[in-house]
Amino acid sequence: MPNDYRKKDYEWIKELLDYPRTLEERLHFFDDTSQISVPEDPIDQVIFQERAKRAIRKIAQNKGHILMVGRPGTGKSMLANMFKQMLEKSFGDYIKPKDAIIAYPGRDRNHIRFAYERPQKMDKLLISLNEAIESARDSVDEFSLSDQIQSARKTKIFLLLMAFASVAAGIFFPPAFIATGLAGLGAIFMHMQQNNYKAQEKIQREANVDRKNSVKHLFDMVPEILYDPRKDKDLMARVSEPDARNMKGGFRHDPYQSGNLETPAHKRAYLGAHAKSPIIFVDELKTLNKVAYMSDLLEIMQNKRYILEGGRNTGSGAADRSENFLKADNIIVACCNHDTLNYLQEEGEGAFLSRIEDKGEIIQMESAVPETPDTVQEAAQYVKQEIINLGVEFKESWGEVIEKEGYDSVKKRSEYIFGKALPDEFKLQEREFNRGAVLEVIKELRCRAADGKLSSILRPINGLIKSAEFEAIFENSPLVEARHVRQAVKEHLSLEGGLSKEISEHKKYLKKYISSLTDSIGYVVGLAVIYASTSGQMCGQPLPIHCQINVGASDKVVAPGKLGDIAKAAAQNVRASIKNVLNNIGAPHVGYEMYVEYIQAHSGIEGDSASVAIDIGLISDFIRQPVNQRYGVTGSLTGDIILAVGGVTEKIRSIMDPELGMEGACIPWLNKRDIEPLLINTQNEYIQNDKIPGIRIYRAEDKQDPFDIYFCKTKYNAYEILMGLQKKEVEARMVERSKKDLEIIQGLRPTAFNPKQN
Repeated sequence: MPNDYRKKDYEWIKELLDYPRTLEERLHFFDDTSQISVPEDPIDQVIFQERAKRAIRKIAQNKGHILMVGRPGTGKSMLANMFKQMLEKSFGDYIKPKDAIIAYPGRDRNHIRFAYERPQKMDKLLISLNEAIESARDSVDEFSLSDQIQSARKTKIFLLLMAFASVAAGIFFPPAFIATGLAGLGAIFMHMQQNNYKAQEKIQREANVDRKNSVKHLFDMVPEILYDPRKDKDLMARVSEPDARNMKGGFRHDPYQSGNLETPAHKRAYLGAHAKSPIIFVDELKTLNKVAYMSDLLEIMQNKRYILEGGRNTGSGAADRSENFLKADNIIVACCNHDTLNYLQEEGEGAFLSRIEDKGEIIQMESAVPETPDTVQEAAQYVKQEIINLGVEFKESWGEVIEKEGYDSVKKRSEYIFGKALPDEFKLQEREFNRGAVLEVIKELRCRAADGKLSSILRPINGLIKSAEFEAIFENSPLVEARHVRQAVKEHLSLEGGLSKEISEHKKYLKKYISSLTDSIGYVVGLAVIYASTSGQMCGQPLPIHCQINVGASDKVVAPGKLGDIAKAAAQNVRASIKNVLNNIGAPHVGYEMYVEYIQAHSGIEGDSASVAIDIGLISDFIRQPVNQRYGVTGSLTGDIILAVGGVTEKIRSIMDPELGMEGACIPWLNKRDIEPLLINTQNEYIQNDKIPGIRIYRAEDKQDPFDIYFCKTKYNAYEILMGLQKKEVEARMVERSKKDLEIIQGLRPTAFNPKQN
């Protein structure tokens, strides 16, 4: 039988065993992370994004726009912060706004005007205006009846003089006494009137002690400072959901619109990020498309100015607008994923992307990077950075308690939180990672990528590092060790990871049940993977498949269930591959109906990685040969060749639990490098089944509980591992089955078409 493998292929597999030693040599510069230094340059603290960092430095030099495209957790927000810090340190004093933005009343109650002026000058102007208005309000004339009082007093004196004169005249002319009486009565009346005026004056003065002039109309004309650069020192505005209100600004609603209580438009105006912030960071550009703000943004980016308008609501500010323009010379820093990028390429023929590229760059964030000595050292640096961050978090959360009450109090409080006793020497303090623990972190980065790369989706790794820290802290271990990280991996799962764990538990018992009740003919253990949309983590799980192939009127394949387009096409591809083999070996032409069942895969199947498993299951049923249920298989079938698939590392990890009873797996030859991370901190050796190379990993100490992984180039290699048959024997049994089927069909034809023959 021809050998599918060359001599060099066996050497390549043996070289895989050197990976753990090579990786450890790349980390020879430290024994634990206390020996690792963190770069002082903030941008160098972002790892795995060399191209993006070079672009950021170049764009910062030119003050251009940036669009970062990539998956969550790849460092887009960190790079935006670094970009801001670089601008602040390089020429921040020159791009920070220096003028205050002042709003004045416009030509009518619905219009305002803007002016840019130094805040110190505006302070003096506003102080003088307010003092003048206060003076006008307080300049109330004192209430006085002095004129009336003086008039009554003069009349009283005149009447008294007349009375005295009439008395003198009455001595000589008695009727004059009549005038004396009338003058006296008049004097008494005027005296009373004088006192009445004095009383009224006193009452009015006491009542008007706090009276002030109404000066609201004057205050309504005082300019309003809408932006003071002395109070807002941050260069960058973060906008999570961009729309006209937070990007451009607007006019607030006035609940007092009548009765001389209304608020003028310029005092209800407020400014958005365009007018106030040199840098605008839009964290998720998809929201900008949802609120239909893209057209406004394009216009402002082009003209660098805009008119402030009241908006489309029907409130009191709907009709308000400015008479002149606001300046808007902003640097746009935006982030999006690839779906949004596709939309932007079509929207307005890529107008937004054109604006970005005109004065900036579109940066593709790496989801995974090749594992090199530099990236391995960056990964170790990243672990050190997260240890430092955890120490800062401890100080922020517990610093006051430690300072006032000491670590004993922290221990008691922590015991209450976790509901269990902690070690006597427990100390809530970050621990350094030893080299073995860092190797486990790098292993996780490798497992979450493929093709010998390290995953750049680091946010989930943050949680993993912290979980490992707490494992060591609660154990009071001086260092975080590899076992702490492995325990953290089991417990720190994404949402999809938790779901996958539950499914795997179910599949474990399902597999044992099926194996105990069947002859294993037509049954095969495929390997599937669930992709976590939030964290990017892949979670493998076993996928039991049952296949049948029966004589039929026509060639067809039936695969019921929620199958995606790729999965349906893969099933058709398997049918074509089997028919091609039958034609090549000269088997009689017989129609076959093929049935594929993904056992209890209720959530649906997509992808072509089960095509090799389907082929093995159908051939097993066709030639009535049992399949070894202790081996899983994955791969994409093209003719007889097995091609690479994704998530191989996680697929294998999902069946390495000894409780599942699996003993090995067959994977595509092209996925051989995906086995490297599984060799870290394990005992392993090279193996070979006939001509098929493989690696044996021991799941327990002292080379106990072996797990064999074979690298298959063709489906016949998988047949040999899973069914123990070589190519010639499989083909001979296929020919034999086809002949029997043809004889059966020929024997049935007379009965079907010639009833008289009965």
